[in-house]
Amino acid sequence: MDRTQGQVDPAEPSSGPARVVTLTAGDFTLTVNPVDGSEIEPLRPGAEPARSRKRDAAGRAARDTAARPPVLPGAPASARLTAAREEERGRLVRLLSHGRSVRLTGPSGSGRSGLLDAVAADCAGVAPDGVVRLSGYGQQQPGELLHALYAVVYEAPDERPVRPDREELLARVREIGAVVLLDDLEMGGAALDELLRATPECAYLLAATPDTKAPSDASHLEEVFLGGLGRAESVEFLEAGVGRALTEEETAWAGDLRFASEGLPLRFVQAAALLRQRDELNGTRGGDEDEEPGVFEERPRDAAYVPLPTLAEGAAPAELLASRVSESARAVLRIACALGGELPHHAHLPALVGDTHADAAVAELLGCGLLTPVGTRYRLASGVARQLEEVGYGDPAAEEARTAARHYAWWTGHASVTPERIAAEADAVLAALAGADVVAAVLLARTAAPAFAASLHWEAWERVLRSGAEAARKAGEVAEQAYFHHELGVLALCEGRLDRARAELEASIGLKGALADKRGTVAGRRALALVTDREAAGAAAVSPPLRLAPPVGGAVAVAAPVAAPGPWAATVPVAATGPTVPVALAAPVGPRASEAVTAVVPARRDAPANLAEVFAEPFPMSLKPSPAPALAPPVARPVAGSRKRTVLLAAAGALTVAALGTVVALAVGSGEEETPAGPGPKVSSTTPDVPAAGTDTAGEPGGNDSAGDPAGSGAGSGADAGAVTEAEPGAATPGEGAVAPTPGVSRGPGAKPSGGGTPSRKPPVVPPKTSPVASPPTTSTSPKPSSSPSASVTPTPTPTPTTSASASTVTGTGTGT
Repeated sequence: MDRTQGQVDPAEPSSGPARVVTLTAGDFTLTVNPVDGSEIEPLRPGAEPARSRKRDAAGRAARDTAARPPVLPGAPASARLTAAREEERGRLVRLLSHGRSVRLTGPSGSGRSGLLDAVAADCAGVAPDGVVRLSGYGQQQPGELLHALYAVVYEAPDERPVRPDREELLARVREIGAVVLLDDLEMGGAALDELLRATPECAYLLAATPDTKAPSDASHLEEVFLGGLGRAESVEFLEAGVGRALTEEETAWAGDLRFASEGLPLRFVQAAALLRQRDELNGTRGGDEDEEPGVFEERPRDAAYVPLPTLAEGAAPAELLASRVSESARAVLRIACALGGELPHHAHLPALVGDTHADAAVAELLGCGLLTPVGTRYRLASGVARQLEEVGYGDPAAEEARTAARHYAWWTGHASVTPERIAAEADAVLAALAGADVVAAVLLARTAAPAFAASLHWEAWERVLRSGAEAARKAGEVAEQAYFHHELGVLALCEGRLDRARAELEASIGLKGALADKRGTVAGRRALALVTDREAAGAAAVSPPLRLAPPVGGAVAVAAPVAAPGPWAATVPVAATGPTVPVALAAPVGPRASEAVTAVVPARRDAPANLAEVFAEPFPMSLKPSPAPALAPPVARPVAGSRKRTVLLAAAGALTVAALGTVVALAVGSGEEETPAGPGPKVSSTTPDVPAAGTDTAGEPGGNDSAGDPAGSGAGSGADAGAVTEAEPGAATPGEGAVAPTPGVSRGPGAKPSGGGTPSRKPPVVPPKTSPVASPPTTSTSPKPSSSPSASVTPTPTPTPTTSASASTVTGTGTGT
């Protein structure tokens, strides 16, 4: 028979009108249009769907039948559990009856699916919502499992499909009370905890492999481990599969096989198939050994004796088993290898293989242990695909995948096929899409995507759309690429992923604009307008982010040295009603008017020390306002862009002015010394004593009035500014290189030198001998000891000096008179 029998050319249009489905997704009305793309609009008032109701007993029976794998042609295979599995079966039923959730862990081929079937039959009347069978194969997130559980338990009152939003979904699944049998679990940790928390009234039996992520400690799951079969159990299991008692040689072989395979039941199912095939080849089955084989029988006349399989063949029996099955079964195995282990429904095999009886090959392969049930379908058993690919079954994978993709493209696009039937073939369709060429992949994705959307299998819908968009990009199909991006944007909008929806819709609008597709562009802009509305509603509902702000009325600690405002100075508000602080920033920062930020001043480690650092310890800085002293600031060049100074800078400026004034006064009064207030000996000193601030000696006899001081600062009050010492040999005149004392260093009477034992001082200043100058008299009446041991004491009988002489001496300039 031609291989394309049962197919039509995928390029031809399918019979019947286009399948347009309208469904409710949350608060949206979604119209799935396979021709022009899906249209989405807000749910109109009064058009809300009726509340879904739970299925009755008849509905649950139909649901259980649909959840089982399809019934295969031929005699059904009998499932039998060993004595060890019977004990585990009773334990699982007791735990589930008490509402406990159990995690059944065992390696692939340990018989987990068969044990779940037996437990399901015992727990039929335990929970009010019955037993729910789900498959976790390929499910990494709990969202799709919750939607699958909702679809199994609830049914819509009308014909319109309803996919609830997350809030409605969580509210409805909390009301489900059922025993959930979840086979092939592939998630754990936080994802599994979310599934268990969402359904507190359900008791779970989770079947998983040891390499699956473990559940968290908060899940409180009971752990049941499935081990291998014992020696006696393995022999008993093998005899039940062969249908006769084992010989001594076969019993010894079974013992070695149990040691090599760790007693996995799958290996003994395959070993029983090997023994059955050996019996058929040796002509020892059914007691017809002595009968002459007929002419039309497949068994040859002179059949050679077939020995027992070796231990290696028993541990990896896929090649030997495949060589002894029918040609149609081997063709099915090649298709399964091309689809990554997935097996299409047996109704598709006659068209894919080209044999009208190819559907019977599934039962043949299942009896050999080469297939295993997964949910409502079959796939290659664990390790079979690898063993078959090693012997060449995967060589025609590209051609087989292309044939499967073209067949599914015709089948999914046919109007007589319901979306639910297509959703049941989702894994085979996705596998064909992954292995096909870009042209066949685009065609299959274009026809299968609307069906997955209408069947509410949205995880498969998204995977098909992404694969189709990539294939269309490679094939250069711009129109198809625009369609896939539009559908991805609509899907993201329905699920609340607004950023993804905007990106996909904008890409689709751009591609459709390049194609001058006005109708498609309008549909894309409508969906994009919904995205904008949802973003605006979400922004209004969410409060602005919290920003750090300084406390009202509090002080802000500034760790950086205070510098003059520069070109990058910014004013940061310290409090709501306080002054502003200019701080040095690395870049011009301008916070928005609605936000208050905390000023962070970076410390400049490479900057030289300034007065603020010098006086940081004795004068701690604070941002609290304090009255500034009424002192005239020094004349300084204005800095462009400087702002109003704060109390902190004013205090630092006042300290700077006071220090500079002191230095200037000390420098002006260099070379002078304090004189006693009355007649008596005069004490010569190298450094004048600076009186305390505020001391007034204007009323003393012989003293000078502060008004006569040319400096006008009052720094020399209480001492004669024009006192001159006696001349010493070798001393310099006042106008000829007189050395001024070190400014800012003052020693009082009786002070000791800071160095060694010998005091260090400057030579005293004496008047010149050639031009005598009237020296002012002293005003002190008592002698004052000098800080230097070599100071000379002389009588002072000179009259009271004039104001001009005192002024000339204060200024330190020689007049030459």
